[in-house]
Amino acid sequence: MSIVAEAPNYLQVFSDGSVKRFAPEIPPTSEESSSGYKSKDVIIDLSKAITGRIFLPDIPGPCTSSLPVLVYFHGGGFCIGSTTWLGYHHFLGDFAVVSHSIVLSVDYRLAPEHRLPIAYDDCYSSLEWLCSQVSNEPWLKQADISRVFLSGDSAGGNIVHQVAIKAMRNETLRVKVKGLLLIHPFFGSEERTEKERADGATGYVAMNDMFWKLSIPDGSNRDYFGCNFKKQEVSEAEWREFPAVTVYVAGLDFLKERGVMYVEFLQRKEVKRVKLVETENKSHVFHVFHPKSEATCSLQQQMSEFMKNN
Repeated sequence: MSIVAEAPNYLQVFSDGSVKRFAPEIPPTSEESSSGYKSKDVIIDLSKAITGRIFLPDIPGPCTSSLPVLVYFHGGGFCIGSTTWLGYHHFLGDFAVVSHSIVLSVDYRLAPEHRLPIAYDDCYSSLEWLCSQVSNEPWLKQADISRVFLSGDSAGGNIVHQVAIKAMRNETLRVKVKGLLLIHPFFGSEERTEKERADGATGYVAMNDMFWKLSIPDGSNRDYFGCNFKKQEVSEAEWREFPAVTVYVAGLDFLKERGVMYVEFLQRKEVKRVKLVETENKSHVFHVFHPKSEATCSLQQQMSEFMKNN
């Protein structure tokens, strides 16, 4: 049995179809306040093994004020990652404190065992769960589902785009998505970009291609709508109703070019509010690897301001 695909220290896919993942340190949840917030895990859909982790900030005084909700989708090329990873736990818990928001971070099913669009459907179901549980789950009693924001990094940023479209098209969904915060989003296409054709890009391109090959449906290529946002059928009227968007890119990130292209695409579609924010001299998903860094704190402040203004 041989290895047919590998992301060193994270993922191995074998010739018989089996998959081995290497999980980093996983912190336990604490329903007692720590660092200004508490956290607990919830089951979103038992039949599909979709789970989530709620982060609830400490709010002094009586719990009467409503709080916005950030629904977060982790990255990992659709094949690895979890809301339980240490970097996500610290980043999202601290963000709940900074933004005075309730955070629901979603663990969706992973490829290659569960190829796209399963991740999109799983993450969309978290909005339906939010609607059904807002009156029953004690940790959501302050949740204002008329002020819901979608965020995610890398593949999770890609998921944000898809979930937003599904939510926009469902007029019966009680959740109101007010804004999208895409962090270092993972997009692609069959056509190579200038950066992808440049000298020294071979290793980055090969790794991205591997994740796309493992995650898109069998028989599809990188012009699959989930990879290439230009291929998705969205009407002009729908683009006019698209939520406010901020895309965060990192100066040293190989995917920065794709993030900029996404912003320019939305601007051409005349989406009302689109903004690009760059963190210079930082790499892909630096906020996960360095959740307590100055750059991460700045990112959290920027995201908090976006939520306050939308």
